[in-house]
Parts: sequence; structure tokens; C-alpha cells
Amino acid sequence: MPYYIVGQIAAALLASLALASILGPVADLGATKPAGCPEQSLILEGILAFFLMFVITAVATDSRAVGHMAGWAIGGTVGLAAIFAGPISGASMNPARSLGPALASGEFAHLWIYLAGPVAGALLGAWTYRLVRCGGDKPSLQGCCG
Repeated sequence: MPYYIVGQIAAALLASLALASILGPVADLGATKPAGCPEQSLILEGILAFFLMFVITAVATDSRAVGHMAGWAIGGTVGLAAIFAGPISGASMNPARSLGPALASGEFAHLWIYLAGPVAGALLGAWTYRLVRCGGDKPSLQGCCG
């Protein structure tokens, strides 16, 4: 997993730097900023990441899920989140999505929102899905029931 995290951050940073080099000083590098108060965006980003991780975990790990529909489920979740939360918080849902543009532009004022909210929401979403999937049994690191 560390390689995955580093890969996402590197890709986001390289994309932001490429955009800056192509468009020059007029480039908006996509640094995520809250439209309202920071606390509102923090909570919203946590909720968005919660639902996204819940859906991803469900379609990726549950044998009852229809495999070829996973992309529709995940894409639909991302699309709805962007439509409803984009104007409020930017609907980042992924710390790398906000970290890359922040590093490239030097805009760090609200970065904490987009690091803390999605990480907390994703962890809670994955844990909640495991709890739901395992029913009354206590989930372990190896899966349900031990």
C-alpha cells in the first residue's frame, strides 16, 4: 500500500506541474478550497470519503457483488459526490488529489481539510462495511469471524 500512496501523490504532483508548464501563469492548478467555512468542508469531505470507501469495499470484496458493475457503482458514487459537494468543498475525496496541486502551487492554507477529512471518512467507511458484512461477528484483520 505505501507504493500505491506514493504513486498517487507523484502522479497528482506531476499532473499539476505539467499543467503549470503547459499553461504558464494563467494555470489554475486545481488546488482545492472550501467555498464556505473550513469545518463544513472537513465534515463533507469525511462523509464523501465514507460513502466512496463503503461502495468500493462492497463491490471489491463481497462475492455477492456483480463484478462487471463495480465501475458503475464507484463511478456513480464519485459523480454524485462531485455534483452535490463540488460547489461546497471541491469534492476531493482523495488526499493525493488535493496534495499534488497544493505542492505545485504552494497553496497550503486549507490542505489540512483535504488530508484529515478523506482519511478519517475512508477508514470509517471501510470499518463500517466490515461491520455490516460480518453481521454480529467481530471483524478481524483476516476477515469475518477470524
